[in-house]
Amino acid sequence: MQLNTVMQYADSHDDLIEDIADLGHEISLIIQGPMGWGKSAMLHTLGKMPKFESHTLVYIDCTTKSDSGDFFMIKYGEDGKTFVTVPHEELGLHLEGPVVLMFDEIGKMPRSAFNAVLRILYERKSGMMSLHPDSVVFATTNLAAEGLGDLLPPHGINRCQVRTYKVPTKMEWLSWAVRNSVHPFLMSYANQNDHIFSCFLDHEEIGKYPELYDPRAVNKPVACVTGRSMENASHVFHAYDRRIKAAMDVGTYQQGGDLEKKYQRVLLNGLVGTVGPVAANNMMTYFKMQGEIPTRDEIVQNPMGAPIPKSGAARCLLISRTLSDMDRELAEPWMTYLMRKDFTKVDQALFGMGTRVKGYPKLREVSGNAQYQKWAEANSHLFG
Repeated sequence: MQLNTVMQYADSHDDLIEDIADLGHEISLIIQGPMGWGKSAMLHTLGKMPKFESHTLVYIDCTTKSDSGDFFMIKYGEDGKTFVTVPHEELGLHLEGPVVLMFDEIGKMPRSAFNAVLRILYERKSGMMSLHPDSVVFATTNLAAEGLGDLLPPHGINRCQVRTYKVPTKMEWLSWAVRNSVHPFLMSYANQNDHIFSCFLDHEEIGKYPELYDPRAVNKPVACVTGRSMENASHVFHAYDRRIKAAMDVGTYQQGGDLEKKYQRVLLNGLVGTVGPVAANNMMTYFKMQGEIPTRDEIVQNPMGAPIPKSGAARCLLISRTLSDMDRELAEPWMTYLMRKDFTKVDQALFGMGTRVKGYPKLREVSGNAQYQKWAEANSHLFG
């Protein structure tokens, strides 16, 4: 398959989950895809499905396996004249009930270890032991084109079904981010940078977006933007917030002072080491816009007088923060604030779409507000 057609046959996380759930007891799906976008999390997604509530989740980290001895050992048979193989308990072959078994990073296993589990992938058994017939087996691996050492031999591929994992869309990622308390700065950055939700194979121009991983580029940053590194960057921002709050609580914080400058330097350096220098500096640009953004208290106490950010990026950041902070106290004044003429229809649609992402945890708080209900009804065309 040519490099520029690999992603043509890619499927979303949810579509692949559905196929694994339906086919995984008969065929082992090997999910190949760009690093850092949620392949390893598929085991937990399956585990949350009612269909698998009685299944044991079994995770195998294939990067830690060096040969067949990491999966099976040999012992004397009962007659004392023959040898039999005994599987490692990690495989779950000894369990009486059904399992969901994932071989993570299977393409990085040495050939000896890979061959040792081929029968499990194909027949759900090894030696005299078999998995429960309702067990599901699947595997994940990176794209060979990423140059990370992933290799699937033809005789292994022929026993399985190889599928390609598609980088999530912006709205899919934002939906996940809202549910998982990702820092508002990260959601704002993502909303302003659609291109990060792509794979290097989607772009003919080498190194077109330097914040993304592209193995074809000569100068590749050590750190880059992926879903995983964005989640880590969220932790970096949250840590910064905690430090500032602690300094304010003890009275050592002064806006523009040495302590703030120190923490901002540490924040930037932490982001460079997490998402790379290009994305880190873009994020810090959003971060420094916070001076344009009114506080929650300003909006609650004076929704008609609280300042409205002039830049679209700052308004996006404010909306992302509000989606995370929403509660019953904020809902009424926020809707009054959002209806002011300096907010565009795009701004309002961004907030509305944020409340409608699947699993939005603050939906009850905002949907019970009469102003929100009236606005949503009048602007239903924004969600088409």
